[in-house]
Amino acid sequence: MPVLIGLGVIILFSLLQIGVISQLPLIQGRADLMLLILSAWALNERVEHAWEWTIIAGVLMSLISATPFFLPLFVYLVVTALARALRRRIWQTPLLMLLFIVLIGTLLQHGLSFVSLSIMGSRLPLQASLTMVTLPSLLLNLLLALPVYTMITDIAGWVYPAELDV
Repeated sequence: MPVLIGLGVIILFSLLQIGVISQLPLIQGRADLMLLILSAWALNERVEHAWEWTIIAGVLMSLISATPFFLPLFVYLVVTALARALRRRIWQTPLLMLLFIVLIGTLLQHGLSFVSLSIMGSRLPLQASLTMVTLPSLLLNLLLALPVYTMITDIAGWVYPAELDV
């Protein structure tokens, strides 16, 4: 059941990503809502199906994105693995971990995109890519991290209700 709910949530947020978030750039950078959702979902202590959500989101965003097919899926798998590993080790500060994971995920995604576009023949200046795309995207992701975290925490509480001790 949580995987089916995840499919609905991922489709809803991917539509929100395509329809609204992509139309609100900061310079040339855009927020990656799916990266934020998967990071917050994987950090939640009650969540048991983080990998399934990640694979569904990675395949969906790979189909939607203009980047090479493997790129969003790979980045989302790395972000989920990092979030799950940090959650086991440093569980007391989930918001700080979320900001760290968003930072790493954004830099990884933009770095791999830059490399793959360079391999495919695009001539992109590194400094302009960093200042006009990567840093504004990072800022937008960090600004949206807290609202997305609270929303995903509420969804996780609904999908995985706490057991009551009687």
